[in-house]
Parts: sequence; C-alpha cells; structure tokens
Amino acid sequence: MIVAFSISPSGGDETGGVSRAVAEAVRVVRASGLPNETNAMFTNVEGEWDEVMAVVKQAVDVVAAVSPRVSLVLKADIRPGYTGQLTAKVERIEEALGD
Repeated sequence: MIVAFSISPSGGDETGGVSRAVAEAVRVVRASGLPNETNAMFTNVEGEWDEVMAVVKQAVDVVAAVSPRVSLVLKADIRPGYTGQLTAKVERIEEALGD
C-alpha cells in the first residue's frame, strides 16, 4: 500500500511556520526504512498495512509531543500483491505522456 499523509501541529512558531514539527515527523518516516518521498504537501510511504500505519502513528506522536492538537490528512492506495509502486505509478504516467 501507498499512503500519502500530511501532519501539522495546531499552531506554528512565531512566524506561523510548522516546518520544525513537520521535519520531526519526516525524520520518523525516513528512519523507518520504508520507501518514501516528501513533497511540498504530503509525505508518501509504501509498505504493508501494519508497518505503514505504525510509521504514521509514530509521526503523529512526535508532532503531538510539541503541540496539544495535531491535524492528520491521509489517503491510501491499497493494492495487495504490488510493491515498488511509489515510483512505478509515476513511471507509467510518464510513459503515457510520451505516447
């Protein structure tokens, strides 16, 4: 499965920024060893249900450690039997664009 998720604390720093808290969540994802990527809006992580959800929970927990309230947006692509889709899906789109 691939999960795209976004975590944000309820409040930001003195400028309204949330990058420090979000960076801690991304650090958890990267330390998991699961295939992942981060863009301006979401972090994508690929793996089995239990391992991906455990990583999401850990990421929420580190943000919750610095904020009394946490927002989580999550979207999942659940396709049993498929791996390596984090990049393969994008490659298929690029191929289709080349047609």
